Amino acid sequence: MADNHTGTAAVGTSRFSGPNTIDRLVVSVPIGRADEKAGAFRERALREPHDCYDAAMIVDGQGRYVGAAAMRDIAATSPDTMLSALIRPAWPTVPPAEDQERAAEIATRAAAAVLPVVGAEAVLRGGVPAVKLLQVLTREHHEDLHRLAGIVKESSAAVHALEDPPLSRVSRRLPWLVVGLGLSSITALLMTRFEQFLEADIVVATFLPSLVYLADAIGTQTEAIAVRGLATRRNSLPVLLLNELATGLLIGTILGALALVGIWLVYNDASLALGAGISLAAAGTIASSTGLLLPWLLSRLGIDPAFGSGPVGTVIQDALSILIYLAVMTLLR
Repeated sequence: MADNHTGTAAVGTSRFSGPNTIDRLVVSVPIGRADEKAGAFRERALREPHDCYDAAMIVDGQGRYVGAAAMRDIAATSPDTMLSALIRPAWPTVPPAEDQERAAEIATRAAAAVLPVVGAEAVLRGGVPAVKLLQVLTREHHEDLHRLAGIVKESSAAVHALEDPPLSRVSRRLPWLVVGLGLSSITALLMTRFEQFLEADIVVATFLPSLVYLADAIGTQTEAIAVRGLATRRNSLPVLLLNELATGLLIGTILGALALVGIWLVYNDASLALGAGISLAAAGTIASSTGLLLPWLLSRLGIDPAFGSGPVGTVIQDALSILIYLAVMTLLR
């Protein structure tokens, strides 16, 4: 604060400031006393160098912030008008540690050309002009769009995933494929338990590829949405999971009903049609929940879900879909 509580507010960052706190954007602004006349203030303000002239910060005799006045009001008023009479009571303020995006929203709602930054004991630290607040909103808007598109600009892993040399890419992706290979081998061993059943009823095996494909498609859709939306989700995981379970059940039921009618008409086999329909409904529900939970789990573990969700999720969905289908068919036939 300048001497006599007039001049330019102190500019700087506090010891509590962070990379995204509003005090990082503070600039010098003209300040005046509440008992100062507009004419005297205008003459003085024109002689002083400031970064922003859109508003004047008004302080009391002890240098405490009391309000802000628009420079256009000061310029248009009588020279004998006291600055205290020009203070706009609804002018917002923020503390130095306020988040930049939150501060920009506050200023936007109040249509404030300058946002005063006021610390403890009403100490004025300066102001943040509209152009800097606009830059904050623009940056946040771009980041939100990147997240919605599945792009996280600040994530080095996301950048390296496409720009690294082939050997580096292999080191990131191959381990997950090896895990998938191991899980698929376990699935193959489990299928051998139904070998005699499939040999005796070969028509059941003909629908396995279609079932696995549809379950994979449902799971892949969910994984893509989950990977893209993890950074922007607003609901809790239980809410998201319940919604996804309901979505998968609806999709699976619709596909199962279509399969039931089609198989019944073509093969005239009620148990085969019913088994395929039930299996599709169950597989769709499980695939959608797996497609959400696996990316979430990998993300919580600090692992890029884009690498592991596909290989591991596909095998899990395949195994569960096959086991459900064969178990249902064994019961019905």
